[in-house]
Amino acid sequence: MSIATPTLPFLVGHPAHFIALGGGAGLSPLMPGTVGTMVALPIAWLLFAHVGTVGWLIALALVTIIGAWSASITGRNLGAADHGAIVIDEIAAFLLVVFLVGTDPLRQAIAFVVFRFFDIVKPPPIRQVDAAWKNGAGVMADDFIAAFYTLIVMAIGQRLLA
Repeated sequence: MSIATPTLPFLVGHPAHFIALGGGAGLSPLMPGTVGTMVALPIAWLLFAHVGTVGWLIALALVTIIGAWSASITGRNLGAADHGAIVIDEIAAFLLVVFLVGTDPLRQAIAFVVFRFFDIVKPPPIRQVDAAWKNGAGVMADDFIAAFYTLIVMAIGQRLLA
C-alpha cells in the first residue's frame, strides 16, 4: 500500500501510525517536521514536572525504540521509509535536546530554531545517513545527528556568553 498523503483513517488505523505521525502532528499540511518538533515541548514540560533524570532517560530510550519501530512500519505502509509525515524522529531527538538544554524558555526556543535548521539543511553526515539508512533506525538517526549538532551550537553559545 502506498499513500502519498496520510489521512485521519490512516493515522488511527494502526498504533504505529499514530506514534510515528506524532499523534496527528505529521498530518499538518504545512511543515509537519516543525509541528512534530513542537510536540516534544509539552512532553518535555511534563517530564520536567514529574520525573527526575532516570525517568527522563527511560522516557528517551522508550520514545527512541518505539519510534524506530513505528517509523519502520509506517514508512513501509506509506511507501517511503522517511515520509515527511513521520515526525516521531523529530519528537525523540528534540526531547534529548530539551533534556540537556533545560527548562529555560529562551534556551528552548533557540534550541528549537537551531534544531530545525540542522534537520532541514541536513549538513554532512545527516544527508548521507538519511539517504543510506532506509529503515526505522535510519529515520531516527539523522535527527539525532541534528540534535547533536544543536547541542554543540548551544554549548558553544553558552561558553561564548559566559
